[in-house]
Amino acid sequence: MGPQSTPDLSTPPSPLSLSTIAVVGLGTMGTGIAEVLTRAGREVIGIDTDETAARQAVATLEAATARAVARERITERERQDILARFRTFTDLQAAADADLVIEVVPEDYELKRQVFAGLDAVVRADTILATGTNALSVTRLAADSQRPERVLGVHFFNPAPAMKLVEVVSSVLTAPTAVAAVTELARDLGKDPIAVGDRPGFVADGLLFGYLNQAAAMYEARYATREDIDAAMRLGCGLPMGPLALLDLIGVDTARTVLEAMYAESQDRLHAPAPILGQLAEAGLTGRKAGRGFYTYDAPGSGTAVPDAESPAAADELAAGRTVSSVGVAGSGTMASGIAEVFAKAGFKVVLAARSLEKAEKAKARIAKSLGRSVDKGRLTAEARDTTLASITPAGALEAFADVDLAVEAVAEDLAVKQELFRTLDKVCKPGAILATTTSSLPVVACARATSRPEDVIGMHFFNPAPAMKLVEVVRTVLTADDVHATVRAVCAKVRKHPVDCGDRAGFIVNALLFPYLNNAIKMVEEHYASLDDIDAAMKLGGGYPMGPFELLDVVGLDVSLAIEKVLHAEFRDPGLAPAPLLEHLVAAGCLGRKTGRGFREYARR
Repeated sequence: MGPQSTPDLSTPPSPLSLSTIAVVGLGTMGTGIAEVLTRAGREVIGIDTDETAARQAVATLEAATARAVARERITERERQDILARFRTFTDLQAAADADLVIEVVPEDYELKRQVFAGLDAVVRADTILATGTNALSVTRLAADSQRPERVLGVHFFNPAPAMKLVEVVSSVLTAPTAVAAVTELARDLGKDPIAVGDRPGFVADGLLFGYLNQAAAMYEARYATREDIDAAMRLGCGLPMGPLALLDLIGVDTARTVLEAMYAESQDRLHAPAPILGQLAEAGLTGRKAGRGFYTYDAPGSGTAVPDAESPAAADELAAGRTVSSVGVAGSGTMASGIAEVFAKAGFKVVLAARSLEKAEKAKARIAKSLGRSVDKGRLTAEARDTTLASITPAGALEAFADVDLAVEAVAEDLAVKQELFRTLDKVCKPGAILATTTSSLPVVACARATSRPEDVIGMHFFNPAPAMKLVEVVRTVLTADDVHATVRAVCAKVRKHPVDCGDRAGFIVNALLFPYLNNAIKMVEEHYASLDDIDAAMKLGGGYPMGPFELLDVVGLDVSLAIEKVLHAEFRDPGLAPAPLLEHLVAAGCLGRKTGRGFREYARR
C-alpha cells in the first residue's frame, strides 16, 4: 500500500457533520444502534455478511417505527423518512463514504481486527472508527489500525433505543477531537455519554460483571436457589432483574468472555469466571438465546421461563410448623419499630421491649407516626391504625416476652450484646418459643449457642424500612430445627414478606453480593478511572439501578458499609474483598454519609 494522507483531527467535527454512519454487524445491538441513528436523522449504512441478519434488521426497524406511529410518537411520513435512511449491504466497501463507522460484531478479537483492517482499506482518512466492544482492548485494536488516533470505543447498552448511557472509550492513542465529536453525537442522539479509559468492562460492565460472577458462584455452591438469589437482589436492592436471569439475558458465553478479559487484566479472583459459566457455555446452554441457561425458557429467544427440574414445587414445604399468635420485638430503633409495625398490621399481638419503658413508648410513638402517614395517604383506614396500635404493648424489660411464640431481636449489631440478649431470652421465653435475630452480618449460630435451645434459633433479616421492604432473608444454622424454619417461612407469608432461604455465613445473599460491588466502585475512584458522578450515572442509566453506588453508600452509612466489608473479608479471606483504603480513610475522618452531612459527597445539614 502506498502512503496515505494524515487526517486533520485538529478541529473536531460537529455532531451534524457525522451525517453518514456505517454500522457493521446487524445483530440485536447493531440493529438497535441503527434505529437510534436513523431516528435522529442520520443516514445509516448497515453492513452484515449474513443477508438474513440484514433483512431481519430492516424488519425490526419497520416494526419498531410502526409501533411508534401507532403510539402517535411519529407520523407515517416521518416513519417513511426513517426507513429510507437505512440501507443494508453485505460488503465493507459500502462504508467508503461514512463519516463514522461503529463496529458491533461478536466479541472475538481476531474478527474485530479483520473488520478494522478491511475498513482501513476503504474509508476516508478522516473517518472515525468506533468499536462497540465491552470486553476487548480498544488500545490493541487501535494499535493494529493504520490510523490509531481515529479509533475509539463507543459502548451502547441493550436495548440501545431505550438505554440512555453511552460509554465513550479513548485509548492513549485516540485524538481528543475524535472523542469530542463522538461525545457530542451521543448527546445529539439524546443519550448521556460518559468519558472513560480503556479497561475491560469500562465502568458499568466492570462493576456489573463482577457482581454477576459472584452470584453465579453462589448458585454453583448451592448456597441458595436461583429463584432466591434473584428475588433477594430484586426485592432487597430494587434491581430490575435478578443476576442469574440477567446472565441468561446477556448470554452466559458473553459474560464469560467479559470476565476472562477482566481477569486477564486485574488478576482479581472476583473476576475469575465461575466454573459453571464455562460448563453452561460449553454445553450450549447460553441463556435465553439458546432456550436454556440458568433457567429454562419456552423457546430459544423467549424471555418466558418455564418450570424445570430445579423449580420449587408449591407442595415442597418442609415440616409442619408451630403456632405463632404473639410476637416479641426487642429494641427501640428504626428497625425494631418497623418490624413491630409489620407484625401488628398483620394481626399479631406484639410486645415491644426496650431498655426502659420510656424508650419503648417512644418507639410505639414512632409507629403511630408512621401509621398516621399511611392514613393521610389513603393507604390505611383510621380504624385499622387504631387496631394496629392497640395490639402493641410497650415494655421496659425482656421479662414481658414470657408468653410470646416468636421473639425477634433488633438491637445493636454487636455480637456480645446480642449473645447477652439471647441468654436472657433463653431464660424468660416459654419452651417452644422461636428466637430470631435480625443481624445482617454476624453469625446466627453464635447467638444460638448462647442459649440452651439452639434448635429454636434462626435468622430473620428484615430490610430497612421494614414496613416497605418486601424481603426477609431466613437464615438457618446447622442446628436450626425443620419446624422452626417452616414456621418462620409461614410467618413471613402472613406478614406479606417474601422469604428467601440462605445459610449462616457472612452477608447472607444480599450483602454478600452488594458490598463487593460497592467496594469495587470505590476502587475505581481511588484509581482515578472515573468520577463519582460518572460511576453513579453509569449504574443508574446502564444497569437500571435505583441508586448509584456512592449515593447508596452515603445512605447506608460509610461506617456500616466498612463494618460489613470487614466481616466479608474476614470470612472469605479473598484479597479482592479487602475494604478500599479510601472508605477506611473517610470513616476515620468521621465522614459517614448523610447522617453526618458528609460522606463521598457533602449534604446540607438540617
